[in-house]
Amino acid sequence: MRTPRIKSFIFAISTSIVLVGVTGCEVLDGIADAESPSEGATGSGLIDAIDQLSIEEEDRTGYSRDEFSDWITVDGCTTRQLVLIEEDLTESAGVDDCSGGIDGEWSSVYDDVRVSEASGLDIDHFVPLAEAWDSGADQWSAERRATYAVYLDDDRHLIAVTAASNRSKSDKDPAEWLPEDPAAHCEYVATWVAIKIQWELSVDQAEYDALIEVAGGCSDTEVEIRPVG
Repeated sequence: MRTPRIKSFIFAISTSIVLVGVTGCEVLDGIADAESPSEGATGSGLIDAIDQLSIEEEDRTGYSRDEFSDWITVDGCTTRQLVLIEEDLTESAGVDDCSGGIDGEWSSVYDDVRVSEASGLDIDHFVPLAEAWDSGADQWSAERRATYAVYLDDDRHLIAVTAASNRSKSDKDPAEWLPEDPAAHCEYVATWVAIKIQWELSVDQAEYDALIEVAGGCSDTEVEIRPVG
């Protein structure tokens, strides 16, 4: 859950936000009223959770980054800045820092690297936008895609990671990319599955097979499905 440090910002996002697009600006009001992909938090074992996923062929036809919103700005803080504030291990950064540089320390979960310079971090969609498009987001409304692109209510959805690890991952699914450290695989796959279920996104066969393979070594891993919004 998001901490009280940015609670007021999340409330503002949930009511009326300004979405800054790649090619311009547009105002989308009432994004909280867009379709909610899930209701009620649930939990299950990793293999059982994987078996909740629909297996479908993926198709990237028509995908463009412009189909999703760019970072929003709320009271002077961008989505990137809000994530950095939330994940700062020192808890010294605050919304008052958004007009300048944000100082702190961060842990990049993809490569277990401690980072003390915010400029060395990317903000990554755990399930990438292109992968979401392949898996069902191509059928969503513009409002729902906008919500997904800047979703802050689940702190697993957008995370700060090293630029190098984010470039390595790119838009790959777990059949194509996993963190270098095998000890991180169970948590990585559990989060991937949780977000896919949360947003009713499908998996392709290779992706499903890779998830099941990893899950075979994760007998104690639980998957928490959190409600959207």
